[in-house]
Amino acid sequence: MITEAGTDPNVKALVYIAAFMPDADESVQTLIADLPPETGPPILPPQGGFLLLDRAKFPQAFAGDVDADVAEFMSNSQVPWGLEAAGGTISEPAWRSKPSWYLVTTDDRMIPPSLQREMSKRAGATVVETAGSHSIYVSQPGVVADLVERAASAVASPALA
Repeated sequence: MITEAGTDPNVKALVYIAAFMPDADESVQTLIADLPPETGPPILPPQGGFLLLDRAKFPQAFAGDVDADVAEFMSNSQVPWGLEAAGGTISEPAWRSKPSWYLVTTDDRMIPPSLQREMSKRAGATVVETAGSHSIYVSQPGVVADLVERAASAVASPALA
């Protein structure tokens, strides 16, 4: 997760794209624990220590603004992730010591926009909001690229931030 991996000295800044931004001792599980089921990700019960999203709910939840065929392909090709990944806690969040940017996707059905705003605000991130699903990198790659370029420019030349 970028939140902890970003502590590497070679990392100059962090860019979160509709992502979890945990603090110390938090995990994805703790961040979504209190979400009403209808606003959280459609994660199926663990099987063999791995998690998957419900394929029937995947297109609407994960890729609501992506072409239907592409969203179906994404659903069918998802790779299970380990239960430990969702429960792994952060020890040192990089955003506490490095500049960060955050793209809030206002139509996100995986991470509610209110939670995205809450996490990015507490981190002091530079925030950009756009209408789009959790798969904004597929539906609107230009918006994502613009934010990454903006962060890179700011780090390269702080006066431009």
